[in-house]
Amino acid sequence: MADIQSTQAALSRRDAQHAEAAGQEFLVFTLGAEEYGIDILKVQEIRGYDSVTRIANAPAFIKGVINLRGIIVPIVDMRIKFNLGRVEYDNQTVVIILNVAHRVVGMVVDGVSDVLTLTQEQVMPAPEFGATLTSEYLTGLGTVDGRMLILMDIEKLMTSREMELIDSVAA
Repeated sequence: MADIQSTQAALSRRDAQHAEAAGQEFLVFTLGAEEYGIDILKVQEIRGYDSVTRIANAPAFIKGVINLRGIIVPIVDMRIKFNLGRVEYDNQTVVIILNVAHRVVGMVVDGVSDVLTLTQEQVMPAPEFGATLTSEYLTGLGTVDGRMLILMDIEKLMTSREMELIDSVAA
C-alpha cells in the first residue's frame, strides 16, 4: 500500500514537474517480468485491486466493472489481454484508472514502480514484430539506468477495434 501512496504523491506532483522536465513522464508498471511505461497524463489515479462486478458475455480480459464515485468503469486485466500466463492477484496488484478518449477505464497490472522522465535520447523506436502486442500500440523502448521499458500508447490500445467492447460494456 505504501507503493500506491508514494506513486499517488508522484502523480500529484506531475503537473509542476511536467513544466520543468525536458522529457516526457511515464508511469512505470509491471506485467510479469516486463516493465511498461504509459503517458502519466493519461493516469487519473491508482487503486488497490478490489472485486469487480462481472458482465455476462464480456471477453475474458474484461474482468467486469466497478462503481467509481458514481461512474461505471470497465476493468481490463492486461495480463489476460496479453496472454501472459496465469493471473494471480495479491497485495501488489493494482488498478490504474485511465482517462482515455473522454472515457474512464481501469486496467489491472501486477504493480506500479515509479514515475520516470525520459528524454528523446532515452527512447528508441519500437521494433517491428508480429506478436501479441503489435508495435502499433508501442511508442518505443525506453532505457534508463540499465532498465528497458516498453512504452505503450495506452490511448491507442484502449480505443482500438479489439477493445471497442469497452464501449458496449460501459454504455
